[in-house]
Amino acid sequence: MELREELIEQVSKARSAATRLARTSGGMRNAALLAMAAGLEEQSAFLIEENRRDLEAGKGKALAPPLLERLALHPKTIAEMARGLKEIAALPDPLGEVTRMWRRPNGIQVGRMRVPIGVIGIIYESRPNVTADSAGLCLKSGNAVVLRGGSEAIHSNRAIVRILREAAEKTGLPAEAISFIDTTDRQAIYLLLKLSSYIDLIIPRGGEGLIRTVTENSAIPVIKHDKGVCHTFVDGSADFAMAESICLNAKVQRPATCNAMETLLVDQAAAAHFLPRAIRKFQEAGVQVRGCERTRAIVPGIPAASEEDWTTEYLDLILSVRVVRDLDEAIEHITRYGSKHSDAIVTNDHAHAMKFINEVDSSAVFVNASTRLNDGFQFGLGAEIGISTSRIHARGPMGLEELTCTKFVVFGQGQLRE
Repeated sequence: MELREELIEQVSKARSAATRLARTSGGMRNAALLAMAAGLEEQSAFLIEENRRDLEAGKGKALAPPLLERLALHPKTIAEMARGLKEIAALPDPLGEVTRMWRRPNGIQVGRMRVPIGVIGIIYESRPNVTADSAGLCLKSGNAVVLRGGSEAIHSNRAIVRILREAAEKTGLPAEAISFIDTTDRQAIYLLLKLSSYIDLIIPRGGEGLIRTVTENSAIPVIKHDKGVCHTFVDGSADFAMAESICLNAKVQRPATCNAMETLLVDQAAAAHFLPRAIRKFQEAGVQVRGCERTRAIVPGIPAASEEDWTTEYLDLILSVRVVRDLDEAIEHITRYGSKHSDAIVTNDHAHAMKFINEVDSSAVFVNASTRLNDGFQFGLGAEIGISTSRIHARGPMGLEELTCTKFVVFGQGQLRE
């Protein structure tokens, strides 16, 4: 059978499973999620062994250390995947919720009811935890999911999906609701993106190349989860101890994530006092700092930041630093170079905080907090399917509500249109 025919057969089964899944009770879906979590915990050793095959192959291909870090599974990361599924199960069922109801002059009552989107295709790279998070969120929200992970994680993803499907089936849900494209042939992506009769939404998660490939070739609506060129601006009124703590966390806590800070902007009124100590702290943490001319005048010896640095998502212990004239110049920089992902201000000036919130157009804007907090768990959404940088339908961390749409429901007593 040709690849296209195989894909059509697979996504057809996912479409049928989506119809069945939408009719299940919240209790059934929660039971499946808990069984999936238990399966991951019970088969932790198996998952680590399969992941080891991917890590060895990645090292053989000379994958960069940040990519290997994102690829690795440990007992802790598996426990986190299981906990995420349990937390999703504990969340309220989004399906059937009537979000608004109003009465028209002719007596009919009109409302909006939350329903599944249908079949969601997830195309992603590296992180095996995305497999469990995506499957769990889609199942809870009544959607079938078609997963296509990167070739670098093929053994890990294959193992996770096997466990999840077995658990779903044991609890009475269709195994086909969790579908995995089990091939490393990149042609599968291009073919999948044309199956608009079967798949309702595509969510890509990965680097710029993947996002571009998906958006340029998809016949299916796409919600982008694009790169994170994230900024922190230290205002002249900032508490410097707080600013130092926030900036270190944003850059160092986990640099290989999309919500890690890549550029530090500092008000010129604060730069001479703040930068020498802050840069020393960064360097002690292993961060390679690159600076603008004014930064290098204050802290000699650091490399110069290039124009390319301002638009680069390093996903590594590298940081660009720029001294700006004031808040307006900081906002201008973010508008010009940012990716509309996560941006923060550290300030004690309420007017500056509100101006930053109102004028910085990103999926999440923070005042006196780390950009690393832009996350579904941190926002109380349970596990997230990703952080949307698109504007339509969903923006920011995508949880259960963002994986549903609404339909109108109308209650009447024999009303007719005249």
